[in-house]
Amino acid sequence: MAHDSSLSRGLCTAHRDTETTWRDGRGVHTRDTIRSHDLLTRAGEGITTLQCHKHQTLFSQGGEANAVFYIVEGWVKLTVVSTQGKEAVVSMLKSGNFFGEACLAEPRICMTTATSLGAATVVRIDRTTMTRILQNEPAFSELFLSHLVTRNVRIQEDLVDQLFNSAEKRLARALLLLAHMDHEDKSELILPKINQETLAEMVGTTRSRVSFFMNQFKKRGFIKYNAGVHVHRSLLNVVLAP
Repeated sequence: MAHDSSLSRGLCTAHRDTETTWRDGRGVHTRDTIRSHDLLTRAGEGITTLQCHKHQTLFSQGGEANAVFYIVEGWVKLTVVSTQGKEAVVSMLKSGNFFGEACLAEPRICMTTATSLGAATVVRIDRTTMTRILQNEPAFSELFLSHLVTRNVRIQEDLVDQLFNSAEKRLARALLLLAHMDHEDKSELILPKINQETLAEMVGTTRSRVSFFMNQFKKRGFIKYNAGVHVHRSLLNVVLAP
């Protein structure tokens, strides 16, 4: 079906987010990418490196959007809360990802809350400085534009996933994306220690359903627990099943 193939493409699309990092064992990266990373992590006016502790809030939903953030190391969770108080996880971001782009558009209001999952190193670039860098650094501008396009495609695929797929498929896709299983034909450790409640918020189901599906995935050999959760590439069969 069409929406299944789009989800498969989404696993490959998501990997391009990680390719915005420097060479660190996660892949081969371009000279322009390394230069852009060095530009962001260099101390200067309007650029601040934050050493975040576990569950540190970087900005809150409804607050003023006044900076773009870049993850050097660690994981950041983006969440939204409805007027009824229901919380949902919008995205889980790792090193090499930008967030907080809302500050570059109108109205400058944070649509999500950003929270570090554990210890993380995050660079904060204020809006004026980010605008100047985009104007004066063509290679960085191209990299950032690629990030925006990739993020937009991912959001569309997430919407298709929510509209057309079962909770089981949505959980399988979420695990594959978190593990970045699109290019490596091997099991890979999910780096963030994500509890089942958070997975339920990401997938849009209950914790009990997540627990049930995780047990089923384990029995079928799609995942294993060994100092963390390891996801096998064969879990993609769940996503692509008719």
